[in-house]
Amino acid sequence: MQRQTSIAKPKEIQRKWYVIDATDKPLGRLASEVAVILMGKNKPIFTPNVDCGDFVIIVNAEKVALSGKNILINKVYYNASGYTGGLRKRTAKEMIEKYPEEMVERSVHGMLPKGKLGRAIEKKLFVYKGPEHKHEAQKPEILELKY
Repeated sequence: MQRQTSIAKPKEIQRKWYVIDATDKPLGRLASEVAVILMGKNKPIFTPNVDCGDFVIIVNAEKVALSGKNILINKVYYNASGYTGGLRKRTAKEMIEKYPEEMVERSVHGMLPKGKLGRAIEKKLFVYKGPEHKHEAQKPEILELKY
């Protein structure tokens, strides 16, 4: 007797909301754990071509940890406008001081699938600079990460 593998259908997926505190969490490890939750790889119904992940709220993005000796100076984030001379460079120190939400979003984005599905998954991530967020109505659960 053969067992049938079940495939998740978008209408029957149950989504939860999680709050993760980024205080003193290494950026890369935080991003990889969040990417797994957003994609739904932590669920038994995971299907690669269906968005079956949960919503994630990250608070205290400004307090995320970066490991390495000179990572604040040596790590550079690039933006190119497409015009001549339109390359903008920002160091990790500048990013964590002025744009901590963007820094966390970029690191999670790099760990998600590329294409239409990846962009849909990315919309379920909400990053906030401080400890406050505006999603109390969804009754999010506090999630402690493994590390």
